[in-house]
Amino acid sequence: MEERKIVVADPSALGLFGLAMVTLVASSSKLGLTSGVSLIIPWAIFLGSFAQLFACINDAKKDNIFGATAFGGYAFFWMGVAMTWMINLGVFGEGMKANADIKQLGFAFVGYLIFSVFMTIGAMETNKVLFLIFLFIDFLFIGLACSTFGIMEHSMHNLAAYSEIIISMLAFYNSAAVVLNKHFNKEFLPIGKPFGIFK
Repeated sequence: MEERKIVVADPSALGLFGLAMVTLVASSSKLGLTSGVSLIIPWAIFLGSFAQLFACINDAKKDNIFGATAFGGYAFFWMGVAMTWMINLGVFGEGMKANADIKQLGFAFVGYLIFSVFMTIGAMETNKVLFLIFLFIDFLFIGLACSTFGIMEHSMHNLAAYSEIIISMLAFYNSAAVVLNKHFNKEFLPIGKPFGIFK
């Protein structure tokens, strides 16, 4: 029987674009440029969640455990965040809204901080732009966790807000680099070589 090799294109450009879009829209609220979360929810579901989940599934097909775990982990994060916002808006009824304890969200942020820290270590052996994205994701979760628990609330909110907009800009750049470098078959946009510390 003849074997056929199925080639799967690098899905990271789409996953990074999804990350860039959702953090751009979400940061606008944290920075006070917009208000409320109702119109962030669609972007959280479709770009933050589905685009990154698509990248996760296709990275898994490529046997890329780092990419699959990163995109999958953050895809489910944005699903959780979207549902959290919907609960707080009363979409699922006043009972769920009344029983929401914001500190539980704080513990979720702590869990994602732990996840992001070890993924940051892995990102050191991918490229420098991706490493910076993960580094600012760490700062984002530090800010989110501390502000949710009421620790230096104003300062930590600002840390989260500015970290999130920086993540967005870096993710746009990295997405463009993946597409254009492959499309032109040369380093059209530099992303920096791995640090080479662990390999």
